[in-house]
Amino acid sequence: MAQFIQEIYEGILIGDNMLVPKKIEDALHAGLPPSEILNDGMISAITEVGRRFEIGEYFVPEMLIAARSMQTGMRLLKPYLAQANIKSIGRVAIGTVRGDLHDLGKNLVAMMLEGAGFEIKDLGTDVNPEKFLQSVRADGVNIIALSALLTTTMPMMKSVVEALETAGLRAKVKVIIGGAPVTEAYAKQIGADGYAADASQAVGMAKSLAVEITSSS
Repeated sequence: MAQFIQEIYEGILIGDNMLVPKKIEDALHAGLPPSEILNDGMISAITEVGRRFEIGEYFVPEMLIAARSMQTGMRLLKPYLAQANIKSIGRVAIGTVRGDLHDLGKNLVAMMLEGAGFEIKDLGTDVNPEKFLQSVRADGVNIIALSALLTTTMPMMKSVVEALETAGLRAKVKVIIGGAPVTEAYAKQIGADGYAADASQAVGMAKSLAVEITSSS
């Protein structure tokens, strides 16, 4: 049994898209609980990927292939998690703000967050503030993750925060921002709840905010 978990873990670390789903199937057929496969095999692996990135052993390409293998495995495991009533640790709406069509960083963050146990609503690129509001209302998201790669589109992050306040939704969600030109000082300036310099930090920030949300609800 433990061998299946270890093989899933190692498959994600090396980003093996063929191995991971096969070993998940093997683990399920052997009777392992979906929650054990998720927590011990998959989330622990993506956590290790983040750690290796932080200490300089992994770089963006390694993170990306690991996250993709995790995502492949999640597609297979999701129905079993639903049957077992395994709930996500939070719901995140993620998107690149209006006027910005860059999505590599956003996609990586989305995959890493899903791997960490979050339910993801990927709104894509060039997302206007109203679409984020709609996701809060319709999808029940409690974290919004905003990405911008251009300095000219950064003000749209502030527009999203202001739109949430105007709509009376600001107290219901936490807002994380990130992207090449974005800084922690800018996050504080616009009233965001957090700033992440990369996908690994985004996961840590989201987990911290999820704890805050749970403890205040």
